[in-house]
Amino acid sequence: MAAFTHHIFICINQRERGHRRGSCDSEGDEELRDAFKKEVKRRGLAAQVRANSAGCLDQCELGPTIVIYPQAIWYGGVKVTDVPRIIEETIIAGRVLDDLLIPDDKLNCHK
Repeated sequence: MAAFTHHIFICINQRERGHRRGSCDSEGDEELRDAFKKEVKRRGLAAQVRANSAGCLDQCELGPTIVIYPQAIWYGGVKVTDVPRIIEETIIAGRVLDDLLIPDDKLNCHK
């Protein structure tokens, strides 16, 4: 089996409502993770792309957050409706989506 070309980690961390840092999966339904898994499968990419749950990625203020490795692309404010575009543009075409990208100077900068 060939190595994965992309590994997508989707934060499913939950905090109590109103927490000052926010919560990437406030409903606790893993809807975003499920959307990535379904889109990867729908496009026949399961042998090359892995989409997994992640515990806290420590970017809660910018969440929901995902990170794509080995490219180390961090996206924030990700919605289920963004998933097809992320798969098409970033995973398949190799383009970074500037509107979702968390800039390096914002990573690990807690409010």
